[in-house]
Amino acid sequence: MWYPGPGAHGCGMKSAKPEPEIALGPASSQYATALDRSLTDLLNLGLLARQARWNLVGPGFYGLQQVLGALADRVGTAADAVAERAVSVGHHPDARAEVVARGNVLPMIAPGPVRDTDAAATLGTALNTVVVRLRDAMNAVADDLVTGDLLIEITRDLEYLAWVIRAHRQ
Repeated sequence: MWYPGPGAHGCGMKSAKPEPEIALGPASSQYATALDRSLTDLLNLGLLARQARWNLVGPGFYGLQQVLGALADRVGTAADAVAERAVSVGHHPDARAEVVARGNVLPMIAPGPVRDTDAAATLGTALNTVVVRLRDAMNAVADDLVTGDLLIEITRDLEYLAWVIRAHRQ
């Protein structure tokens, strides 16, 4: 945070000049598409994890419910980070419900009770799909190290959670 220093407010001393703002300009359509797709995937994954968590039944209930809660929370944080990155590079993401639903490529969970084994299988498939698509997004933004780093961090976290969910299937 920039601090003007002592005496900067009417004490006869000149204040230091703040650093110039970073001019990022509007995001290219390639960046915008990659960030929009990543945001849509993360939002849909979060909804899928919540649906499974709220309706989970079976002997693996407690452990898997904890994992699905962590997944939903982490994906929500990741979605916020992707949306904020999009805006910071000059793109305004569209995360309205109809846009997110239309962009869904993840498997669905039927309404009603969800067996723990079915939830683990569905979420495992969904996580793998999102990770593959995040890796594609990394390639699309390869010349922007900051955006790439964000997507790498999210992918690392999702790969870890995919491993934990795979362990519930064995």
